[in-house]
This record gives sequence, C-alpha cells and structure tokens, in this order.
Amino acid sequence: MNDLLSFAIKAHGGLDRWHRFTRLTTELSVGGAIWEIKHQPGLLTDKVFAINTQSERLSVTPFGGSDTHLVFVPNRLSIETVDGETVDSRNDPAAAFAGQTRETPWDRFHVAYFAGEALWTYLTQPFLYSYPGFVCEEIAPWQENGEIWRRLQVTFPDHIKSHTRTQITYFGPDGLMRRHDYTVDILGGATGANYPGDYRDVQGIMMPGRRRIFAYDDQGQKVTDPLLVSLDFGKMEFGS
Repeated sequence: MNDLLSFAIKAHGGLDRWHRFTRLTTELSVGGAIWEIKHQPGLLTDKVFAINTQSERLSVTPFGGSDTHLVFVPNRLSIETVDGETVDSRNDPAAAFAGQTRETPWDRFHVAYFAGEALWTYLTQPFLYSYPGFVCEEIAPWQENGEIWRRLQVTFPDHIKSHTRTQITYFGPDGLMRRHDYTVDILGGATGANYPGDYRDVQGIMMPGRRRIFAYDDQGQKVTDPLLVSLDFGKMEFGS
C-alpha cells in the first residue's frame, strides 16, 4: 500500500477496524448555492443517509414522500416503499445529464444521482482508496492554513461512480483529511474543493462532522464565494 495512504488510514482508525463494519448510517442536512441554481432547494435537508461500506450502495430517507426512500446503485436510482416496492426509477441516471448547462434545472433524480455518487465516496474515504482497482500516487505537497498537507492522487476504477476518475486528497500532519479536490463530470468539469472538519470518533473511526465545498481556480486556490455545498452531519453509527 502507498506510504501516505497507509499513514492516513491508520490515522482514521485502521483497516482492521474499518472492515469490522459493512454499513454506516448518518443524519445529514445538505445545503449550499448549487441547490438554488438547480431549482431544488431543501430537497436534502434533514435526511438519513445509509451506505454499504464495502460496495457502492446508498439510501436516503425520506425521499419522494414521507413514507418512501431513495436507493442509489451505480446504474440505477429507485424510489421505494418501506416494503421494497418501487414507485419510480431511473436507469442509467448519469445519461440524464447530457447536454445540460450550469443553469439547467434539475429534477429529483438528478439531485439523487449527484448526492449518491458524492456521498458514497466521501463517507468511505480514505479507506475506499485501499479497495481493489484504485491506483494511488503521492504528489507534491501543498501549503494552506499554516500547514503542509501531503497530497494523494487517486485514480478510481471504472466500476465506481464518483465525480470523476482522478481526484486528489490532502492530509494534514496528523494524517486526517484536510481537503479533497475533484472536477465533476456531470457538471461539465466544474471544480470542487471539499474541506472536511469537526472530526469525531465514531466507534473507533475518525469521521468529519461537516464538509464545506467551494470551487477552485487555475492555481488550485479556493474560491470562497459562493459556498457551493454544505454538509452537516448529525448522529453517525456503524453496523455489521
């Protein structure tokens, strides 16, 4: 395993502890300017997100109604009842973004796909990078907030749906994530600088309690206005 990745995984709780769990449930409110731009404000406020930690699957409760929830897997979105009955669905949801511009309004399935591919990646970092098919390389360090951050460039395997194939995660001297950079393919390559913070120990795993996401410029500097996405986490619980 890459030296930096090994250091980061240990700082976040270690692979042995991570592999004790197969699911994670968290309370989460998602805000930020992007939802106003896309005409979907408040759709992801006060939800419960649940993921399978070992394979790409995520659910959002409630979604589509007070008694239904969303299920995200890489090539399908569905809105289901508590009994598992599908009431609406979209196959190949990434294809629904073709031809869109920054101002194109989204429907609820656009929101669901964007949230699914994003949150499954965020909630499994940095352990995700140790999974089969990921390629990691340490690149030149970065100075920000009075610290030197080591940077890991990660190439995702094709079967994982995420914002884009190559992403960069920055780690502080303590090994915890400080920043996560990417472009977003379904938004035409828009940039994202994702800042995790307010870390907490959740059953031996260090998890951010919030994330703030901004654009970045050609020099990699954060563009502070607008705040594109805010993620505020409530109670978190791992299970097996």
